[in-house]
Parts: sequence; structure tokens; C-alpha cells
Amino acid sequence: MFIKSLYQQKKPVLSFEIFPPKPEYPLETVFQTIEEIRDLNPDFISVTYGAGGSNRSRTIEIASRIKKTYGIETLAHLTCVGHSPAELDKIITQMEAEGIENILALRGDPPRDRPGLPFQPGNYHYAVELVKHLRRYTGFSVGAAAYTEGHVESRRWQDDWDYLRAKVEAGVDFLLTQLYFDNRVFYNFKENLLRMGITVPVSPGIMPVLNPNQIKRMIYLSGASIPAKLLQLLDKYGNQPEEFEKAGIDYAINQVNDLIENGVEGIHLYTMNRAEQTRIIIKNLKMMGRT
Repeated sequence: MFIKSLYQQKKPVLSFEIFPPKPEYPLETVFQTIEEIRDLNPDFISVTYGAGGSNRSRTIEIASRIKKTYGIETLAHLTCVGHSPAELDKIITQMEAEGIENILALRGDPPRDRPGLPFQPGNYHYAVELVKHLRRYTGFSVGAAAYTEGHVESRRWQDDWDYLRAKVEAGVDFLLTQLYFDNRVFYNFKENLLRMGITVPVSPGIMPVLNPNQIKRMIYLSGASIPAKLLQLLDKYGNQPEEFEKAGIDYAINQVNDLIENGVEGIHLYTMNRAEQTRIIIKNLKMMGRT
């Protein structure tokens, strides 16, 4: 089923994000996580891709198996960095053959061991180019990323808005946001989208904060701001790992419940492959409007 159809059928749409294990770890570890969260009834599960397509084959296999074995719709991430258009055609054809119907079109990052990898002539530089490429095919619903506080590489807010509009106009069906920690940021972001005439469904991305080091890394990578309430948790429980995790889970629960009460179209939970914490969060949500 196309994910764009899910947004038309129920509200809010619940989705989880998982990532393939590193090549040195057995693939089955991720399916242990799926087994433990399948009864939470997510509408779809997104599977990340890895820098430079490093986990490409695992992404496709995992997404396919989730759909075929568990009957849960999947969203396979696809990045254009490091792939020629011809290589992308092969990957997309493989996804079609595996029954994958939904793709999250991303620019992606170069491999970690080759951070300065230059773009090859003829390759795509931006996600909007990948969206246009995917629209040559009819068998996919295409999603894209959105950045509530602007992409870390954008020099101006307007550049970020213009680029997001271009992705939607190129054929994006829905948006998933980057993580953030203050719902006021999302509400302001959504109002700006409506002013721009962007009406595709948007699911805010929520990442539970489970330890202080995680916050530092997430801020470094995403540029997300830290609201005062979260800073207070850092000050209070920064040296108490177990208490900090409990407080971080409660923070995520409150954040999601507030979003649901304010009528969001979906909730996208970055699970980090942590089944127990994911279960606690979902079991404490007011999933109003879901059938």
C-alpha cells in the first residue's frame, strides 16, 4: 500500500524507524526488534540506508521481509550520494522486484571513511533530483525529509524553505521531519508550510533521549535546539543513567501526546532499535483518532 493512502485512511499515522545492523552483526538482530514491537501496530516501518549506501542491500532485504513476513508496510530509504543514475535505476528495479512500494528520497552523506568524496560528473547532488528520478516510475509513493529548524548546511532559512518547496513540487507525497525537542518548533514549522501552500501530510520525528551523550551527538548532527525543560533533566539526572532514561522516555511521551492532542497527521518515532523503550512510549500514548 502507498503510504500516501495511509494518511488518507487514518489519523494519526504511526510509524517507526529502524536501522540495519552493522555488517559485522547478524541481520537477525533487527528482526528480534521487529518481533518485540510488531504488536504495537505501526502503520509503517522505515528502514535507513547508511552513509554512502553502506547498508543498501540490508535495507532492501529488511524492508522486504518486514512487509512479506509481518504484513507491515515499509518505507525504504534511498540516497543519491555515491550512486550514478544508472546505479539508482538498478536499485529501484530491485526494490520493485522485492515488492517495496514506498521510498524516502534523501541526498545522503558520503561514507564515513571517505568524508571528502567528491561528486562524480552526472551524479545527483540533491534529494530533489532523486525525487524527479523516482517520478519516472509509477510504482512508488515518495516521501522526503523536512527540517523543522533548518538543515545544518543551509546558510539562510529562505534557502531551506525554497528547497523544501522544490521537493514537494517535484512529486513528494509526504514529509517526515528531522528530530527536534520542542513542539513549538514544529507548530511554527507547520504554519509556515501552510503559508507557502505546502499541504502534503507531515509526520513530526520524535527521538527519545535516553542518555546525556546522545543529546550532545544529536545536536551536533542535526543542529536541533534544546528547550529549558530538557536542560533541566540534564542538570538533574546527568549523573544518574537509569533515572535519566526514565525521564527521557517521559519527555518523549509528553511530547507525542501534546502533538496528538493538537491534531498532527502522524507520529514518526526514531526507535534506535530499542524495543523495550519503544513499547513503554507507545503504551502511554493517547492515540486519538486511530481505528
